[in-house]
Amino acid sequence: METTVKDGVFIHISRGEDDPHRVLMALTLAEKMSEDKDVLVFFDIKGVEVPLKNADAIAFKEFETAQTLLPKLIDKGVHVCVCPMCLKAANYQPEDLIEGVQIAEKEAFFNFTEGRILSLDY
Repeated sequence: METTVKDGVFIHISRGEDDPHRVLMALTLAEKMSEDKDVLVFFDIKGVEVPLKNADAIAFKEFETAQTLLPKLIDKGVHVCVCPMCLKAANYQPEDLIEGVQIAEKEAFFNFTEGRILSLDY
């Protein structure tokens, strides 16, 4: 019996609440891609503000909010992680992240899928 290997999508978000269109487009695309692809969402630079427990609501036009999309992604098993150095530089701790968001580890970038990896940068 042949097993089909799913390809993966690596979505990099370096923007925060100052660019809601970019952030919400990335999260919406992550949700859509997760229907039949392995997905990893990686936040760094200003993006570390997005998955914080006390983050301001990020909303834009017809998009669902970041506070709606992030739990959906986590519930679907999407890997959501944050750069530890960027989190520290922004004066936050891992405890400040919403439940299910992880600190990024090098191997996670390669182990979230067994197929090819497509990278999208927002």
